[in-house]
Amino acid sequence: MNELAEKASSKDHPSLAEATQVWWRIGLLSFGGPAAQIALMHTEVVQKRKWLSEQQFLNALSFCMLLPGPEAMQLSTYAGWRLHGTRGGLIAGLLFVLPGAAVIMALAAIYGSFGDVPLVSALFYGIKAAVLVIVVEALLRVTKKALTRHLHWLIATLAFIGIFFFSISYPLIVLMAGFIGWFTGSTSQQENLSSGKQVSVRETLKTIFIWLFIWLLPLLALALFGTPDILVEIGKFFSTLAVVTFGGAYAVLAYMAQDVVIQYHWLTAGEMIDALGLAETTPGPLILVTQFVGFLAGFKEGGLLLGFSAALVALWTTFTPCFLWIFAGAPYIDWISTQPRLKGALQAITAAVVGVILNLSIWFAMHVLFSEVNYENLGPLTLWQPDLASIEWLAVALFVFSCCLAFHLHWSITRILLVAALLGASLQLLQ
Repeated sequence: MNELAEKASSKDHPSLAEATQVWWRIGLLSFGGPAAQIALMHTEVVQKRKWLSEQQFLNALSFCMLLPGPEAMQLSTYAGWRLHGTRGGLIAGLLFVLPGAAVIMALAAIYGSFGDVPLVSALFYGIKAAVLVIVVEALLRVTKKALTRHLHWLIATLAFIGIFFFSISYPLIVLMAGFIGWFTGSTSQQENLSSGKQVSVRETLKTIFIWLFIWLLPLLALALFGTPDILVEIGKFFSTLAVVTFGGAYAVLAYMAQDVVIQYHWLTAGEMIDALGLAETTPGPLILVTQFVGFLAGFKEGGLLLGFSAALVALWTTFTPCFLWIFAGAPYIDWISTQPRLKGALQAITAAVVGVILNLSIWFAMHVLFSEVNYENLGPLTLWQPDLASIEWLAVALFVFSCCLAFHLHWSITRILLVAALLGASLQLLQ
């Protein structure tokens, strides 16, 4: 591991204790999804304390957005690494995750135990409509940033058709998009490592080996020591997810949502949407939704103890790889930004993610706005068919209302979810 991380170019280099207080504050206040979390980090680390320069922060942000997994958590880990090496990165990354993880664990236990209570069901009725707005808003935001060329629009369209109509796996879509971007990327202006500092390949390989060992050894132990099959399945599934989900939390959801509902039958579509609603209202990365999914899968299989165990496995396999990506890749950030072919491949992957998020948006919309949704397989083709007679007019009204709050009044995600939950519960209980 690279313990000699380059210090930030500032006069006041913080002590580890000072930095830890700030990482703790960021972890407790990191509501509102990746955009709000990154803005909070920028305020605390760049504007207020000048621990990182503007350029250092932007280079790190660009790098983290190209990685699989939660970019805000990885950016926090990088900032800690830059200031205090591996120890600082671990502290910053863990403190970004743990407050929200504790809240999600408690909420998942309550949901699993009391989810059938009418009041709880009524509250989540409104949340489902608001979550649909959040996904649509994310789709529009990512589309604006990712689809800058005609080729990117084509890749996004093909990715949507592939996953929605032909059920092509997300990893295969990522691989194909990466190849297209690599071969169509510019070959001009290739540069050497621009920082002027040589990075030890030996140290990089050592870091990779250590973190692969940390990541995979517990999963091997689960398989060898006769633990319930559900824990091994969750470990395999979320480890795969951690490697292929380029594009942030909504890419994770797009890959995860239909598989956990249709392939593994761990959750229902309604429970999957509830999971996203809970993750949106708690501090920490939105990808903590994986912890909720893990808990419910284990809880249904064997009660609270297995639920807690499954949630811990999901947490481990979701976030441990993030430390691997950062600690191995951070020394190369300046170099990566100068490689057109690599940038082309990653931009193409991001374009494919747009098509996958569109698939997620439509899938969520069908299950929120209709009480009955079926699908039919015609050879390799999958056709989704919502029952038009089962339309939920109250859900439609709440969705339209939430759209007005989001796009016209520009309310925050947290406020929209709170109002939608209370309004939905009131109207549901009055029926």
